[in-house]
Amino acid sequence: MRLASLYSGGKDSTFSLYIMEQMGHEVPYLVNIRPEDDASWIFHTPNLDIVPLMAEAMGKELVTAPSTGTEEGDMDGLRRALEGLDVDGIITGAVWSDYQWDRMNHVCNDLGLKVMSPLWRKDQDLIMDAFLASGIRAIIVGCYAEGLGEEWLGREINAESVEELKELRRKFGISIMGEGGEYESMTIDSPMHSRPIEIVKSDRVWKRNNGLLDVKSARLKG
Repeated sequence: MRLASLYSGGKDSTFSLYIMEQMGHEVPYLVNIRPEDDASWIFHTPNLDIVPLMAEAMGKELVTAPSTGTEEGDMDGLRRALEGLDVDGIITGAVWSDYQWDRMNHVCNDLGLKVMSPLWRKDQDLIMDAFLASGIRAIIVGCYAEGLGEEWLGREINAESVEELKELRRKFGISIMGEGGEYESMTIDSPMHSRPIEIVKSDRVWKRNNGLLDVKSARLKG
């Protein structure tokens, strides 16, 4: 099938895209919704200005649409982005969010598009193992849960950090995939990238018990 990937730049959307291409599907488009409100319930918001560089690295056409960040605004933005695209369906990185799943399916059903969610309802430990084996590299850019201090910002999600996330799960009950909003991630490399992404300038913004790695500029290495 010919598909568009609903793409935030985080690890889950990248991994889902990778899985569907490995299954033989054609994915010419990345679709990125840009909420005005950082508290959007449906779409990832950190560091969206870096998504065009990610699209360039993967040789994909980027389709963007604004959103107010409200539920209605998010759905209108998704509908506008998808209308007129020559695709059979979309790829999402949804893992456990019934709310996100329901909203996306509602829009896509109206447009006659299939929703492909290869991570949906899978065991999170198995997903993480497969992610680590895929060759995709991502860093943590947002921390919003107990146990995830400022030292986690900019840290790569690898075998060592995943073991520490599992320990935090034992202590605090977090999702190691960040499905409860515990953390946000940003992809810096993958088998689909022609060149990895290098962060040139970033600011750490930490308030009380949560924070963000705000990437100001980045470039493709080499």
